[in-house]
Amino acid sequence: MSARKSESEWRAVLSPEQFRILRQKGTEMAGTGKYNKHYEDGMYNCAGCNAPLYRSTSKFDSGCGWPAFYEAVPGAIDRHDDFSYGMRRTEITCHACGGHLGHVFYGEGFGTPTDERHCVNSVSLSFAKEDSKI
Repeated sequence: MSARKSESEWRAVLSPEQFRILRQKGTEMAGTGKYNKHYEDGMYNCAGCNAPLYRSTSKFDSGCGWPAFYEAVPGAIDRHDDFSYGMRRTEITCHACGGHLGHVFYGEGFGTPTDERHCVNSVSLSFAKEDSKI
């Protein structure tokens, strides 16, 4: 799947806040995102291209103020070294469209199966409720 667009094409399909975060690597304020305390069964998708990113079963409450997941759908995200703000972090982006999702942190001791915390902006996500169990 490829969802590469020009800057003007992205501006035409994203809200100004989605554009700021997904395309300009912005961050929403902690505790303000609609998916921070959201716990329905379903799939969290990229708000830019609708690619599946995270299953609700991998979401957990980290208390950080942003949606937290311990693993992504296999092949859904890319990881990049981010040296902004004078530190080394790992940025995560949507593999399909390159949209900025947030950052992943390692070894924080949350007791999750991967010992990772994918700290994702709610604005970078859309949600599809699970209709039925198969």
